[in-house]
Amino acid sequence: MRSLDAWLERLLALHPTEIELGLERVAAVWRALGAPRPAPVVITVGGTNGKGSTVAFLDAMLRAAGHRVGCYTSPHVLRYNERVAIDGTPVDDATLIAAFERVEAARGEVSLTYFEFGTLAAFLILAGAGLDVAVLEVGMGGRLDAVNLIDADAAILTTVDLDHQAFLGPDRETIGREKAPIFRPGRPAVIGELDPPGSVIEHATAIGARLFRRGIHFDVGVSETRPAWAFIEPDGGFIELPMPERLPAPVQLINAASAITVLRALGDRLAVPEAALADGVRTAGVIGRLERIADRPATVVDVGHNPQAARTLAVWLDGQGGRRCEAVFAALADKDVPGIVGPLADRIARWHVAGLADESPRGQDAGVTAALVRAALPAAEVVEHADVATALAAARERDDGRLVLVFGSFHTVAAALRALGAVED
Repeated sequence: MRSLDAWLERLLALHPTEIELGLERVAAVWRALGAPRPAPVVITVGGTNGKGSTVAFLDAMLRAAGHRVGCYTSPHVLRYNERVAIDGTPVDDATLIAAFERVEAARGEVSLTYFEFGTLAAFLILAGAGLDVAVLEVGMGGRLDAVNLIDADAAILTTVDLDHQAFLGPDRETIGREKAPIFRPGRPAVIGELDPPGSVIEHATAIGARLFRRGIHFDVGVSETRPAWAFIEPDGGFIELPMPERLPAPVQLINAASAITVLRALGDRLAVPEAALADGVRTAGVIGRLERIADRPATVVDVGHNPQAARTLAVWLDGQGGRRCEAVFAALADKDVPGIVGPLADRIARWHVAGLADESPRGQDAGVTAALVRAALPAAEVVEHADVATALAAARERDDGRLVLVFGSFHTVAAALRALGAVED
């Protein structure tokens, strides 16, 4: 018997590379396990950004309607257990270990990546949990992602933008061709952005998916007089809804609308009344999405780690009343640092750049990251720190009404959450 930590260490060493897209190996083991289907109804969520939040909205809405829901997401922030949740509660170590043992017994000589192994374990756990519906977040891309083994009853593609180009391609059209294959013939395919790549529309049309596009089949409207918004239907009808209390970025209304669209498309199989939609919007939450973790000074963490996510952060900062913002920023070595910091140039008073070498094998040294920030933003004030904890302490040293924004990676957020006890009053 191994502990969960020991299992995770083993999984990291099991395959020669951290990422290897492709379904042949993982499909063989899935079939050896009996091809477990996570639930009678499965919804898949893919895209560059917004996947985790969209899963959270679906989970909250469905549970508010009385359905038993299981979710699989990645990556985690603090504990691996976050990746598999039943009715909002992460599964325990023993449940994960039992599933890992079954995958290990079934795989024989087949080598699996950390993500593939964990995805098969998640399928087993969800399949045995007596669910009404499972919501699965795609790890990377779509066409060759292990989650795409499951023929989902409906799928949401949140956005398509530049990230993981070494694996998915150099531009949005190519990346769209990798992400769109989560759609299935004759089944709802929801697209959350107004201007998706043509490759996405072409694929959905070619396979005969039931396409639902924002701006054509659904949209959002915001009240100018009170804290409410509207889900807008094609015929001009609308549902008035509360603002998300735990997911404050403006873009979250689009993620919530995409979730509502897919649930209404599945209405003959999943009854979700309007009251449950409203309750789900209000209560949905997920770690590290513009999450306020401390006051005096106000400290907010966000897992944004690509240029599109940075543009979303810029819009949110524009709504913060012009208060001074200090950024704690740390990134992995394969990320587009100039593309991330560029949209925030006029909104950050000082950059506290930290190293991530102690947090991940792909973590970048503070000096390298700081040099990239200085090259992209020659006029910026940039201070280097060895690690996130030190950077966070420096950014929070005065309580003068400033806002501290911590972002750049899931690892950055995790390090900040762990360090907060050392820097909070």
